Amino acid sequence: MLNDELIAAVLQIARDAGQSILSVYDEPVELTVKADESPLTQADKASHQLIEQKLRELTPEWQVVSEESDDTVKAKRTVLPIYWLVDPLDGTKEFIKRNGEFTVNIALIVDGAAVFGVVGVPVQNKLYWGGKGYGCWLQDETGSRALHVTTKPEQAMLRVVGSRSHVNAETAEYLQKLGEHELVSVGSSLKFCLLAEGKADLYPRLGPTCEWDTAAAQAVLEGAGGKVETLEGQPLRYSKPDILNPWFVASI
Repeated sequence: MLNDELIAAVLQIARDAGQSILSVYDEPVELTVKADESPLTQADKASHQLIEQKLRELTPEWQVVSEESDDTVKAKRTVLPIYWLVDPLDGTKEFIKRNGEFTVNIALIVDGAAVFGVVGVPVQNKLYWGGKGYGCWLQDETGSRALHVTTKPEQAMLRVVGSRSHVNAETAEYLQKLGEHELVSVGSSLKFCLLAEGKADLYPRLGPTCEWDTAAAQAVLEGAGGKVETLEGQPLRYSKPDILNPWFVASI
């Protein structure tokens, strides 16, 4: 479905979106609050506008559905067989804190599955990309290299990654049941990327996320050989009537 030329073009769009975010990174934050009480900055808007325009030019036959799209566009995704699902700035709270742990997420959804994704990390100048059938790749200043999840040695400490900005009682209870483990806190979809890169083993999310928060990173992790499943053991799916994801666990 995606050839090398198209993939290269999408990677460049993610890079350009990252640059649009960094261009205002050191400026005072122009913060507004959306109806769902989530924060919105000038960087979210700039990245959204760039990605939407360039994806439309690249694949005019495929709808672009972004976190910053209007509700009419978001509703269309439930009936679209194929579309781009975008979070132009995942981790706005991390952007506001200036800790660098925010990403640009671009996913291709086909029949409710995230088949391909790009996760850009602007501050680190990194791109993670891949999906089932595409493998998983990390591109940085040193070049590109393939990634694959690594099996935890039997005696090694379980490495669990969690959210830096979203912690609740359900997650704390889940972690307690795991027994002894090492907890690494990081923001945005970087949590999935740590699993893909072999730096973590488990990411339980027992709290609210939206489809655009997870789609690109799920594709990346699955391309590396990992999985993202609901608590009932089913693959995390998209194009649902409810934009909210069920609770899930990402693992190697």
